[in-house]
Formats: sequence, C-alpha cells, structure tokens
Amino acid sequence: MITRQAIIGSRGEDIATQWLRERGYYIVERNWRAGRYEIDIIAEHYDTIHFVEVKTRRKGGWQSAYDSIDEQKIRTLRRGATAYRSLHRLRHNIQFDLIAIVTDENDEYEIDYVENIL
Repeated sequence: MITRQAIIGSRGEDIATQWLRERGYYIVERNWRAGRYEIDIIAEHYDTIHFVEVKTRRKGGWQSAYDSIDEQKIRTLRRGATAYRSLHRLRHNIQFDLIAIVTDENDEYEIDYVENIL
C-alpha cells in the first residue's frame, strides 16, 4: 500500500529534480540505493557531485524539513555517499545539500535550497 506520505515525498522529489534541472544540474541518479543507504538525488553541477536530500512537508505540519536532518541522517548520508563514490570511482568534489519543499492544500509549493548541510 502506498501511503500519503510516500506520495507527498515522491511529488517533492519530482519538484526538486525539475528545479535542479532548470538551474543547470545534470541528474545522475534518483533514489539511489545500496543496502540500507538511500540518496534522494545525485546531481552534477560543474565539477561537483551534489548528494541532495529532499524533504517535503505540508504547510502547518508538526516537523519542519530542517528538524529531520539529525545526526543519524547525517551519518547515513555520508556512508551512502562513500559507498556511491567507491562504486563509481569519483574524483569530483562532493557536496551535501538539502531541498526543503513546503506544499499547501492547493498543491502550490515553496522551495528552499540549502547548500553544504554537512
């Protein structure tokens, strides 16, 4: 069964992917997985690979997107990026970013892009 939260999350990743493309990012992977590690979006922009965490929330929700980036999430992002880099033998600069999306009942949204979250 697909949950409402999964639908909101998937829509947020669609929005984030399009937003990055419009700004010249090349989307390398989406929802990349290795074991228990998942990276929402891996994008290339100039000489940097961006590991992008996407958090989508409904306006007026209990927890903000920023509150969900805790120490455990940071460790998971780093380990996932390390796995990805070793599998693909990357020599690019890397960066960890957050795209926070807040949607309302009319499916309108606001995007906040935060670079270098780690």
